[in-house]
Amino acid sequence: MISRRTFLTSTFAAAAAPAFAQTATTEEPQGFVLDPRFQPQVVRIQKQYLPGQLLILPRSHFLYFVIESGKAIRYGVGVGKAGLEFTGTATIDVKKEWPTWRPTDEMIERDPQTYSKFNGTDYVMPGGPGNPLGARALYLFQNGRDTFFRIHGTTSPESIGRSVSNGCIRMLNSHVIDLYNRVPIGTVVTVL
Repeated sequence: MISRRTFLTSTFAAAAAPAFAQTATTEEPQGFVLDPRFQPQVVRIQKQYLPGQLLILPRSHFLYFVIESGKAIRYGVGVGKAGLEFTGTATIDVKKEWPTWRPTDEMIERDPQTYSKFNGTDYVMPGGPGNPLGARALYLFQNGRDTFFRIHGTTSPESIGRSVSNGCIRMLNSHVIDLYNRVPIGTVVTVL
């Protein structure tokens, strides 16, 4: 039996599906062109995934938002470098617009030169256009604990379709804004 939440989520998502085409280029650098296969598009998906769920396939660089049984909106993403990627199931427990950011201690240790201004300080970068998390961030939790992995915007749009991050899932700012507006707190995220 379909729940009220599932019905409302899938109905809203299906009704809003055409909206992503109108916002696909907002906030991206002038002259940037995304490979068409990474543009948001409605695609078929296995029926085992429920409406409202997110499925991420890092090897193919796609994130799927299931809008109804067998149908999803597919977005192109950038993912973690080998050995830094997240796998498993989590929930979105926190959502932030223009989030603040600080690299993890492991990131600082791996690349002290890049993150030198954070080393030995409590500095947190304020949200805004220059922040690596971009316009929106969806925070992944497991069993109520922060995994320190995020689905977020990016200041490096050329990273979409590549495995270059410190583990997080990167999206174009316009795409993460679209996704942010579609998914509620508690959304299930599966990363294979």
